[in-house]
Amino acid sequence: MFTLTIIAALGCGLMAGVFLAFSAMVVPGLRRLPPAEGVAAMRAINVAVVNPVFLLVFLGTGAVSAAAVLGGTAAGWAGAALYLLGGIVFTVAYHIPRNNALERAGTVEYWARYLREWVPGNHVRAIACLGAALAFTIAAIQLAQSSQ
Repeated sequence: MFTLTIIAALGCGLMAGVFLAFSAMVVPGLRRLPPAEGVAAMRAINVAVVNPVFLLVFLGTGAVSAAAVLGGTAAGWAGAALYLLGGIVFTVAYHIPRNNALERAGTVEYWARYLREWVPGNHVRAIACLGAALAFTIAAIQLAQSSQ
C-alpha cells in the first residue's frame, strides 16, 4: 500500500504541475496572440493532449489513487477524492465541454469567453491535484510510521 500511495502522490504532483503550467505559461502565451491564432493553437493543443503518455499519467493516477485508498488512512481517502473529483471529474464535466465548444465555435467572441471560464477552472484542477499530492504524502508518512 505504501508504494501505491507514493505513486499516487507523484502522479497527483505531476498533474498539478501540468495544470499549473497551463495557467502560468501556456494560456497567458495564447492570450498574447491574435484571437484567431490563439484559437488555432488551443485547438491543436486539445488534439495533441489526447496521447498515450498524457492519458497514462492522467488516468493512471486516477486508478492508482483509487487503489491507494485501500490503505484506509483518512489522508489517502482525501487524496483520492481530491484527485478523482477535482482532477478527473472536473475535467470531464467542465473543461472537455468547453474544449469541444471551442472546436465547434472558435469565434473571437467565444475565445474571450473561453479564456474567462477555462483558466479559473484550470486553477481549481491545479489546486485539487496539489492538495491530493499533499494528502497522499501525508498518507504515505502515516503508513510508514504504522509499519515500524
